[in-house]
Amino acid sequence: MRTQNLGYPRIGGQRQLKKANEQYWAGKINLTELNQVAQKIKEENWRTQLDAGIDLIPCNDFSFYDQTLDTSLLLGVIPQRYAPVLSQVKSNQEMDLYFAMARGYQKDGLDITAMEMTKWLDTNYHYIVPEFTAHQEFRIYTETVFTEYMSAKQLLGQKAKPVLVGPISYLLLGKEKEEGFERIDLINKLIPVYVEIINRLGQLGAEWVQLDEPYLALDLSKKEKEAFTLAYRNIADQVNGVNLLVATYFEALLDNTALAVSLPIQALHIDLVRAPEQLDEVLALVPDQLQLSLGIIDGRNVWKNDYEHSLNLINTAIEKLGTDRVIVAPSCSLLHSPIDLDGETALDPEIKNWMAFAKQKLNEISELKQIVEGNNTLLEINKKALESRRSSQKVHKQVVKNRVAAITDATRISAFPIRQQIQRARFNLPFFPTTTIGSFPQTEDIRQLRAKFKKGELTTDQYEQSIEQATIDAIRWQESIGIDVLVHGEFERNDMVEYFGEQLEGFLFTNNGWVQSYGSRCVKPPVIFGDVSRPNDMTVRWTKFAAAQTDKPMKGMLTGPVTILQWSFVRDDQPREVTTNQIALAIHDEVLALEAAGIGIIQIDEAAIREGLPLRKAKHPHYLDWAVKAFRVTTSGVADKTQIHTHMCYSEFNDIIEHIAAMDADVITIETSRSQMELLHAFAHFEYPNEIGPGVYDIHSPRVPSTDEMTSLLVKASDLLPAQNLWVNPDCGLKTRKWPETKAALENMVAAAKQAREQISTVSIR
Repeated sequence: MRTQNLGYPRIGGQRQLKKANEQYWAGKINLTELNQVAQKIKEENWRTQLDAGIDLIPCNDFSFYDQTLDTSLLLGVIPQRYAPVLSQVKSNQEMDLYFAMARGYQKDGLDITAMEMTKWLDTNYHYIVPEFTAHQEFRIYTETVFTEYMSAKQLLGQKAKPVLVGPISYLLLGKEKEEGFERIDLINKLIPVYVEIINRLGQLGAEWVQLDEPYLALDLSKKEKEAFTLAYRNIADQVNGVNLLVATYFEALLDNTALAVSLPIQALHIDLVRAPEQLDEVLALVPDQLQLSLGIIDGRNVWKNDYEHSLNLINTAIEKLGTDRVIVAPSCSLLHSPIDLDGETALDPEIKNWMAFAKQKLNEISELKQIVEGNNTLLEINKKALESRRSSQKVHKQVVKNRVAAITDATRISAFPIRQQIQRARFNLPFFPTTTIGSFPQTEDIRQLRAKFKKGELTTDQYEQSIEQATIDAIRWQESIGIDVLVHGEFERNDMVEYFGEQLEGFLFTNNGWVQSYGSRCVKPPVIFGDVSRPNDMTVRWTKFAAAQTDKPMKGMLTGPVTILQWSFVRDDQPREVTTNQIALAIHDEVLALEAAGIGIIQIDEAAIREGLPLRKAKHPHYLDWAVKAFRVTTSGVADKTQIHTHMCYSEFNDIIEHIAAMDADVITIETSRSQMELLHAFAHFEYPNEIGPGVYDIHSPRVPSTDEMTSLLVKASDLLPAQNLWVNPDCGLKTRKWPETKAALENMVAAAKQAREQISTVSIR
């Protein structure tokens, strides 16, 4: 029986890649220095996996920004608007083109928007969406996959296994950028390039190539299923001497099982963490000679594996296939896991003994192999750790369980039309009111301030005085440029989930449990280990202080229950909806506390509600029912005069729009700038009844959009939705941006709102 890994975190144990990328973007290091940091991370990752005894070790799983963007560059799928970058930039062309596609390009007299970014299936990782045209051509544009394989081979020998995004999933992850064709029809042009890539890898010595095809676990049309068969038959016919391993994850194969096992490949990987029940069906259909990779170690969470459960799955597979056709692996790439638990010396030892990060998950794979070979001592150690967790009083709080059990229907007092009139009279906002999503730039000074306070180098009074001054400065600046609804800037907050988790019971935090969200953006998700409750106010002190500094409306800023759930490592010993309702009750208590403190506008961010949607449509209704109900729990009983906002980012809303409406937020703000308001079509078709703020400023790019650019987006929005229901705001919070670009962009945004007020007439004015 062999072992393998599908992918490993690429940020480095101390987030070296984040720091190097940002230094490169700022011109502080050159390309050679950037590549040196990257090479060191790759080699450390390969050695870690080699030391853990992994038999097939991934390479080409490293990325400076995103693996789907890497694939676009590899295949020459470069939108035409980036051609000037190649003609303008004299050195580092390939890398500067790459980052221009990811982040936009605004220098050397050029102003080019970034490619669209959205969530990787149902994770919080973001990928860069490929753009396809009807006459799209494909070719090998970059040599990175080959040079990286040769580097890995030097260290790993035949254990080195190149990883590619599979051809069908690559097409389906993208978008058609013109009408008149379907991107899946490009498969005939794409196949020869994949054949060439795989054959070249084989000529260099690769024995295995991993092709990630997560779409095999999604709902597929007849044409898409036929494309899978066509693609892999052609690849198999033309590839010589290379074993193909197709990896699926995040869901069961279900109706695609027969298709997946019939592909002419040498190994198939299935996710038995998300869908252990699929093993029997796969085994019933698996043909002779096909090897089966069992994804039994959770690649997306931090809890120790239940060896006894995993061994049952392994033994079931061995009984049917024999040991030589079974491979043990994580459920998916370990990209979604923190890197190393060993450095977390401050964790409660009892709880730490229940956990495993990426490095420890590699050891779990090896230990399971050892247990199959007869080492029962490892099994007994694992059983003791799991029993400690099951019986711990740190996990279970009966008062919390009772409160969740008592939840009934959750609604606002009056319907939206009644609330809207009351709120308009209360706030008297102008047509196209301007606001931001919540956070302002977290400068180095602010981060140092928090760090010194945590280390005890500042007293509470010293720290709070500095935060108060930063808040006042932000308020005065917002007033000076004419923003209508202000925010306090969130200078006291480290992260929109971590800040709340630190004040809720049932959460714990790591010192270095970072995972990549996109590009150089890393997050350190809280760990929900027990029942959740709110012992004290969390935001009232700072929101109330900010509101007292201005006569303009001040938004209270909260993170919603589904987003806290999605952006945390969640306990796996109870249904996710139960944990969500526990969080919802805690946020509900905070909403009422803010309202009692006189805060009239409260934003409850649910950026991740679309992200949590199951990959299979048949499972959507159950999830959406409890997710929407959890949001409504947070706002139930709130007065009509209190305006509730919510925010969602990087989501396709077509298939869930009626549930977005059912959340019944007075105002929703969404990301729409990269898609040029394309996402609003779902709201227009549905005739969305409440107010909406389509983002006109892409905060994930450093470029500063012009006033005319943002005005044109508002005009587009007003063609789709009633202008009197539109707000003006950025796509998302501004925490990761720099002040100069933020100020310039927001000044242009306010000017755009003024232009829109002049250009767009309406019957109903606020």
